[in-house]
Amino acid sequence: MLRRKLASLVSASRICNGWTKINKPISQTAPKQLLSTQPCRTSLSNGALGSYYCWSCSHSNQNRGYSSSSSLLALNDLRDNRGSRKQKTRKGRGIGSGKGKTAGRGHKGQKARGTMKFGFEGGQTPLRRRLPKRGFKNPFSLTFQPVGLGKIAKLINAGKIDSSELITMKTLKDAGAVGKQIGDGIRLMGRGAEHIEWPIHLEVSRVTVRAKAAVEAAGGSVRRVYYNKLGLRALLKPEWFEKKGRLLPKAARPPPKQRDKVDSIGRLPAPSKPIPFTNEEKEAMSASLA
Repeated sequence: MLRRKLASLVSASRICNGWTKINKPISQTAPKQLLSTQPCRTSLSNGALGSYYCWSCSHSNQNRGYSSSSSLLALNDLRDNRGSRKQKTRKGRGIGSGKGKTAGRGHKGQKARGTMKFGFEGGQTPLRRRLPKRGFKNPFSLTFQPVGLGKIAKLINAGKIDSSELITMKTLKDAGAVGKQIGDGIRLMGRGAEHIEWPIHLEVSRVTVRAKAAVEAAGGSVRRVYYNKLGLRALLKPEWFEKKGRLLPKAARPPPKQRDKVDSIGRLPAPSKPIPFTNEEKEAMSASLA
């Protein structure tokens, strides 16, 4: 800070050519037409030899302060705050630094020579083994995104879904009925079933009893189809396979534990017409629901 004040108060060189020593007050000496000129670009100085006046820019050193054109801060004076930058500790560079020779590790021992694996506590039973186990994660669990019939009816009335065509999971995703996180498929729920007044045909992963009864009462049909992870991606994003230069995969068969929970294998690419149920399938479904 002292260097800044000295640099602004004491100027070694004066670029301005209009400095003149005066013995009278500035208001009596300076012409009026010179007092309105542009400000001087040099910093004013307060010397011990007397008072000086700049005729070209109407500035003097009698104000004993900083000029309006000079700045207290320059680009070459920019510094970080004290303590904002800490130097890295250099180890093993002599005893005078305090971190020489053993570099703060002490003499000998396992901690001075190397590192141990994560969770090692010197031979005693580690914490991860002292605590009991709790719960488990089922690798065969499935997650379905719920969609109510009321939301589908609202999208049909808005013109985003054509009720005359087959409504698949891709149709629901493109219309905004579900988000990006579909999981393993879509579960059709019975919320808003009273808004379904026309026949619609759907293909979803799961369906509740109430939703199925409401759709069939309106003259429509609901089919539970099976898609594995790869097949569901091919159904929702077929352009991904085209971009990678790959062919669409074939539809996979359901595993034995899910055969009684689906009606048929999913079709690829996304179908536009429903598959009619046979009489045997209808009897088997009615028997399973009963």
